[in-house]
Amino acid sequence: MSTEKQSHEAHSGWYEVQYATQEAKDKAIENWEYDEQHKTINHWIHRRQLELTTPFTIEKKSWLTIGDGYGFDANYFYRQGLDTTATDISGTFLPLSKARGFFDHYSIENVEKLSFADDSYDYIFCKEAYHHFPRPYLGVYEMLRVAREAVILVEPHDPISKMPFLLALRNIFDRFDTKLLQKYWKNRYSFEEVGNYVFKLSEREMDKLANGMGLPAVAFKGINNNYYHPSYAKDKADDSSPAFRKIKRKLAFHNFLTKFSLMPSQVLCAVIFKKLPSEKVMEAMKREGFQVHIFPPNPYAK
Repeated sequence: MSTEKQSHEAHSGWYEVQYATQEAKDKAIENWEYDEQHKTINHWIHRRQLELTTPFTIEKKSWLTIGDGYGFDANYFYRQGLDTTATDISGTFLPLSKARGFFDHYSIENVEKLSFADDSYDYIFCKEAYHHFPRPYLGVYEMLRVAREAVILVEPHDPISKMPFLLALRNIFDRFDTKLLQKYWKNRYSFEEVGNYVFKLSEREMDKLANGMGLPAVAFKGINNNYYHPSYAKDKADDSSPAFRKIKRKLAFHNFLTKFSLMPSQVLCAVIFKKLPSEKVMEAMKREGFQVHIFPPNPYAK
């Protein structure tokens, strides 16, 4: 069996393995509803990623979510009155979430071969799913085909692209032994159990991808957000929780390091535009701290 087929089958069947009974499925949704109602640390972590889309939700546009296994991402846009369709390679939870009124539309989709026509949705949102794709660039091309305005990816940030010292260290080590650095940098090459390589996002890779396709612009914003731990995930995300107070101190310290380029942000939001956004969206991106790269036109394009 090919690696990509193995990955597709494993990911599509994962929810049925993890949640084998109806009781388990209902419990998973109830846990999410609990987090929403009680504003837990788990809710806070996921909400911060979703709020990266704030500049793009100020206009009434249509949204398609990718790799949205539970449909919770789609619900975020649906609650804002936006036309939203949830998709995932698995059909375990999406019918249940639709029945609970989390959204109106869903579709079971393989991102490498989406069933939608060209330019079907204004924005396509893919959070923490890109690194599960066995052929992520193929998935990005498909998302761009279906998008009218832009594709928005939220994923772990590739650290080496923002850490010159680490890059220099790698170059020195590789001169002598290309395997030597792996003894210390354990996740230099990361693989999931199903066999696919774990891709992380970098600004440079998205710049190149967009330029290669003749697209007009990309935008980036990084946040530090790796603070999940099951022991305190259900604590309230306020100062009544010692765990959350500790998280806030860590966040302030990591933000300080990131501000002065001593560490990269942990999570990167990359926006790949098919056309330049409106002035309203552009101003909103700047207010929210996005870095926008507008590309010069290709002088040789006909």
